[in-house]
Amino acid sequence: MARIKGGMNAKKKHNRVLKLAKGYRGARSKQYRIAKQSVMRALASSYAGRKERKRQMRQLWIARINAAARLNGLSYSKFMYGLKQAGVEMNRKMLAEMAVNDAAGFATLAEVAKSKIA
Repeated sequence: MARIKGGMNAKKKHNRVLKLAKGYRGARSKQYRIAKQSVMRALASSYAGRKERKRQMRQLWIARINAAARLNGLSYSKFMYGLKQAGVEMNRKMLAEMAVNDAAGFATLAEVAKSKIA
């Protein structure tokens, strides 16, 4: 049986990595070994970054809800507790959206939360 050399497959693998490293400076975009390390790190960082973005968005929503709740005489925790007691099931994204764009609607929710706490 004839021996099959792996040159084509290796070339394909190298080119795939070098294509991902396009735009990197110096050896990071030219040499396979260094490009592979850079690409692996970049992919790991981008995965972590996608998770981090979700945390940052939740943090932003909570800050917006807290600011709007304090304008209505409540802290964030008391506001959320009041809504839970009232049975209002609204996620933080929508509450933050209301806090920014619909102050009157948010004030109504704040009154509902106040009435359930007291």
